[in-house]
Amino acid sequence: MTVTLADIEAARRAIAGHVVRTPMLPAPKLSALTGASVRVKYENMQVTNSFKERGALNKLAALGAAERARGVIAMSAGNHAQAVAYHAARLGIPATIVMPVTTPFVKIEATQAYGAEVVLEGESLTEAQARAEASARERGLTFVHPYDDPLVVAGQGTIALEMLEEAPELDMLVIPIGGGGLIAGNAVAARAKKPTIEIIGAEAALYPSFWNALNGEHRPVGGPTLAEGIAVKNVGVLTLPIVRALVSEIVLVDEAHLERAVNAYLTLQKTMAEGAGAAGLAAMLAKPERFRGRKVGLILCGGNIDPRILASIMVRELERENRIVSFRLTIPDRPGVLGVIATRFGQLGANILEVEHSRLFLDVPAKGVTIDVTVETRDAAHADEIARALAADGYRPQRIDAGAAME
Repeated sequence: MTVTLADIEAARRAIAGHVVRTPMLPAPKLSALTGASVRVKYENMQVTNSFKERGALNKLAALGAAERARGVIAMSAGNHAQAVAYHAARLGIPATIVMPVTTPFVKIEATQAYGAEVVLEGESLTEAQARAEASARERGLTFVHPYDDPLVVAGQGTIALEMLEEAPELDMLVIPIGGGGLIAGNAVAARAKKPTIEIIGAEAALYPSFWNALNGEHRPVGGPTLAEGIAVKNVGVLTLPIVRALVSEIVLVDEAHLERAVNAYLTLQKTMAEGAGAAGLAAMLAKPERFRGRKVGLILCGGNIDPRILASIMVRELERENRIVSFRLTIPDRPGVLGVIATRFGQLGANILEVEHSRLFLDVPAKGVTIDVTVETRDAAHADEIARALAADGYRPQRIDAGAAME
């Protein structure tokens, strides 16, 4: 292995006192949700709300005086950027960060707030990396790679040391995987400390880079994903052989499961998880049979999520659970009918959130009108009960999301 347990233990000494030893707590509600015994390592509680501080600091601490004076450059979709910027400022090292133009503004703003110069370049990390590497050569800067660097990988591996000290009974770690730095470092540490432990990677289905590399496939890579922190097109040269040797399986997680996992962390654990940070839980939700009955450690590796996106996820999850439902009703176009409809929804125990009229649909009688009513319900059974009652009242309800009339 290009990274060893000794490297990870050295990294632990180098970063001790300068990063948070984050809590690792049992998660009974996630255990009930998944059928496994779950513990969560809350790396979202680092100063920059991500595990990336560990690897970035280990790399920066190893620089000589001349390297520190010239400065460093990194490319990142956000969390590595903030980690490098924060610890570089703390150590008095000038830092430049190249970020894709698609990076959420909350991450760009946070990186600038730590004092780094931010350059926006390209649609992907690959394009941002090309700019960062060129700038490093031109300006004599040290390039701090987000995952393909042995010091960075060793720093990330310190998480597993802490996890197994607090919960030696764990028999599985489920770890988000993008470029592979997080999973490689922790696989080395965990398997060295407990050879029987199983390591599972959780990768965004839109970016199956490691899946392709390990399985010899050529699935398409790209597209807008909630897990932009692990949206990597090129796997690490350093990390690939480690993952191949030590990781049992890669689980691909789609956007719906990523959204469910982010929502579950917020509503059940009362904590913030970005898409990449929730990928491990998303894998458990996507393939529950793979994890049922196991003692699982999850790394909530980042909590930097745009509040607008988080609000949207919460509403979408309510819609998936049929706790927010939209009905299209055909009603007579005469005074007072809307009040009757509102009263009827109240009698059925539904809370009206939004009403929209339309008189222009050609399938509506000239003396009729359609209204779209969005309501809050208790659950799917309650939504069905409301639909049946409205049909019995003669309003010809259609569930807008289902697109089918309910008779």
